[in-house]
Amino acid sequence: MKVGLVLSGGGARGIAHLGVIKALQEQGIQIDRIAGTSAGAIAGALFANGYSPDEALKIVETSSFFRHLRPAWSRMGLLRIDTAIELYRKYLPHDSFEGLKIPLHVAAVDLNEGDLEIFEQGELIRPVLASCCLPGIFEPFYLNRRQYVDGGVLNNLPVEALENKVDFIIGSHCNPFQLRKPISSMRGVIERSLILGIQSKTKDRFAKCNVLIEPPELANFDVFDIRRAREIFRVGYQYTHRLEVRLAKASEAEV
Repeated sequence: MKVGLVLSGGGARGIAHLGVIKALQEQGIQIDRIAGTSAGAIAGALFANGYSPDEALKIVETSSFFRHLRPAWSRMGLLRIDTAIELYRKYLPHDSFEGLKIPLHVAAVDLNEGDLEIFEQGELIRPVLASCCLPGIFEPFYLNRRQYVDGGVLNNLPVEALENKVDFIIGSHCNPFQLRKPISSMRGVIERSLILGIQSKTKDRFAKCNVLIEPPELANFDVFDIRRAREIFRVGYQYTHRLEVRLAKASEAEV
């Protein structure tokens, strides 16, 4: 039975995916294909390249991603993400989908056509960074003379990329939505509105997963909580182990 893993976007909360993967490995679950958006694309690329979840966590903790960003000096975003290309070449020197040990599918949005595009062959790093290009924060990423933004704008859990390619799909979603105190700022209104829009589209894809992993404790973390990486990793790891019986029963039912 071939197992596919779908990894959502979610900023720093995407580090939980690495904890999820570690727990799945300890349960004897082999991952045959990966699809990811934004932070899920980064986690997926590192794991698909052969890094263990702990090694990938250490890369995230020590790589100082934000130090490699530069002001955009444009009206399309605050920062440029293409300046991080050299950073990722350090960890993905072959820079190709074909060089990965596990097939990977990366989702990004073509801003010119208004369509979701799945990258799965050719150069790797630029599509992964395009998938992470959060509108308003980063200026659109130019790739093949087209402008791309975060895949989560249209699909934050790209299950469709794995349909008909695997027998069993595990979804790792790191954006549990919980109602909190009333919104009291413009930033809060924008953030809540974006989350609601993305969440409404993602719920339909939950049903396409044989098992959905969505640790509720991740709601306690901000998308920029990169300094709490180890805590976020632990949340994904521990929650997935609590699902061990459910995962085993679901996989047995598909055999």
